[in-house]
Amino acid sequence: MLARIIAELGPWSWWVLGMLLLAAELVMPGVFLVWIGLGAILTGVLSLLLWDTGFWSWQIQSLVFAASAVAFTLAGRRLFTRLETSSDEPLLNQRGASLVGRTAVLAEPIREGRGRIRLDDTFWLVSGPDLPGGARVRIVSSDGRDLTVEEA
Repeated sequence: MLARIIAELGPWSWWVLGMLLLAAELVMPGVFLVWIGLGAILTGVLSLLLWDTGFWSWQIQSLVFAASAVAFTLAGRRLFTRLETSSDEPLLNQRGASLVGRTAVLAEPIREGRGRIRLDDTFWLVSGPDLPGGARVRIVSSDGRDLTVEEA
């Protein structure tokens, strides 16, 4: 079936496949189909140049497409990892982790390893050594919404 489609459309079959993949990239999330689409377009360019040669069979075309799609995917991945920039606020969406190192006063005593502190306008559950209410504590770690404290 693949050989028949390629024979009927000629070298334009790869152009059609490439354009379909690029159009699908617009609909689907992520940036993956663009690399495969570029591999198909490269195969289409080579097909336009080599269509009348004897060795440019559909098997060779498929191998060139597979190799170029993998090469474009690896190159694109390398490009995007190099373009990523570090954030000036790395803990922006990790509120608990951003509190590590701060000190606070216990709003409720820590009994049996559990208590509460108030930071800014929020009460936080804390775990740590038993301490009386009003004691000053330092946040040493965060596990989701629970904070671990030690006496400051």
